[in-house]
Amino acid sequence: MKKAVRVINTIVYCRRWQETVSFYRHRLGFPVTFENDWFVEFEVTAHVRISIANDQRATVKSSAGQGLTLAFQVEQADEMWQVLKARGIEVGNINDHPWGGRAFFLFDPEGNRLEVWSA
Repeated sequence: MKKAVRVINTIVYCRRWQETVSFYRHRLGFPVTFENDWFVEFEVTAHVRISIANDQRATVKSSAGQGLTLAFQVEQADEMWQVLKARGIEVGNINDHPWGGRAFFLFDPEGNRLEVWSA
């Protein structure tokens, strides 16, 4: 299956759909690859997408931020922390981990936890 998979798309179902779409589009700066009146797909990398779906229109409902962490590995967590902070995004402290990584957390308007880390 590994060679057959071309793109991975995580779909996040949201009650606060418009706010969450705006957050990923304007605050995080991900480009839109598809959009309609209840579903927006963002490109994270060439092979990774995140879609935000309005749970009022979808068959799956929001998990209200429970049981989900979207983790983004970046080159330098410290630099990304500064970038996000400068955009007015509330970010947690950067922590060192025993496995050699540095990471911090933030939350989207739906309450989903996002982890930004570097090794």
